[in-house]
Amino acid sequence: MKIAAHTLGCKLNYAETSDLLRRFSTLGHTIVDFHEQADLYIVNTCTVTAVAEKKCRSAIRQAHRTNPDAEIAVIGCFAQVAASDIGKIPGVTLVLDNTQKHLLPSIMEERSGKVKMPSTDAFPLQYSSGDRTRTFFKIQDGCDYFCTYCAIPFARGRSRSASIEETLCMARRIADEGAKEVVLTGVNTGTFGMHQGESFIDLLRELDGIKDILRYRISSIEPNLLTDDIIDFVAHSRAFLPHFHIPLQAGSDHVLQLMHRRYDTALYAAKLERIKALMPDACIAADVMAGFNGENEEEFSKVLAFIESLPISYLHVFTYSDRPGTAALRLGEKIPIPVRHEHTARLLELSQKKHAQFIDSQLGKRRTVLWEHTNHNGQMEGWTDNYIRLARPYDPELVAAVTTEEITPENVVRESVV
Repeated sequence: MKIAAHTLGCKLNYAETSDLLRRFSTLGHTIVDFHEQADLYIVNTCTVTAVAEKKCRSAIRQAHRTNPDAEIAVIGCFAQVAASDIGKIPGVTLVLDNTQKHLLPSIMEERSGKVKMPSTDAFPLQYSSGDRTRTFFKIQDGCDYFCTYCAIPFARGRSRSASIEETLCMARRIADEGAKEVVLTGVNTGTFGMHQGESFIDLLRELDGIKDILRYRISSIEPNLLTDDIIDFVAHSRAFLPHFHIPLQAGSDHVLQLMHRRYDTALYAAKLERIKALMPDACIAADVMAGFNGENEEEFSKVLAFIESLPISYLHVFTYSDRPGTAALRLGEKIPIPVRHEHTARLLELSQKKHAQFIDSQLGKRRTVLWEHTNHNGQMEGWTDNYIRLARPYDPELVAAVTTEEITPENVVRESVV
């Protein structure tokens, strides 16, 4: 078969899609672009916002227009929470939730009579491929937190993970395939191992011993799970980089309480203070939600002031939207949608300011850079250990190599914060 895929949402989804396509390719199928004619289209969906769900429906319709005779498999979080509605969309032939989607290659093979379905009990360790430099490695899934705005626990289920031993076996396979940098991904990554008597910090220590992997990043970790031990370990480890992604969501204690977040602004600030004390040049990103219930102008002024006071390097900003089944629907003081968008714009402006300040603080310093393979009009790009994108003349000998470079106004790619 010819198989195409389209992924929406988080890095975890991208790792899962890449893993599926790699397994289809191993089975002898051909992977094509999503805009091309295919026999099977895979749409890996997201349900974080109403906009994400709209994009999911659009991708399904696009696939059906491209080849009305093709099968369309819709998988992921939107498929989990709205399976019956998705099944009614023209062209959709298969809907798999998050407990089933890793079985898609086996399901398609079984339909052709080639294999029997495997057991669904084991945790599906998955990783992205196709990039000679960076791999996204799914080590955890699900969440036990049930924040009032979030549908992800309903979409992905309770927190779960493989054992440290199983995770290390997969990491060694990734190393054997030549990946130089591994990004550890999950829904609530810091809860790794909690349900089997293991811990995230113990996993980090073991991963650090795989010498063929030069660099690790932690994609995201909750402030209350970012222990002092983890911060201290990253500061002195061989391969874990000084780059943290720590969700904030709101810079107001009142709004954090409405969200049922498990920390306050004082704890969040203390974590950043400890990071910067041990790693002054660390890059720190934060997720922030704009326009959540209760975020009136008084509370939003607290949000801006709090973020201004923090050594944050950039923000990922999301506009709040009601999600079916969440507790936030019962909370009062709804923020008008135009105000939500205004708050979003102001936070994005603050993020640009913070990012420019962070880059300026690094000018003249020397940092290690992992160079990527893409040739952009004679230029190649790479990320420093503290997540600043640099560019230089393309040199095929430097692809997937790590060099030490001075950060200058001429080699910084300022507009890239992803």
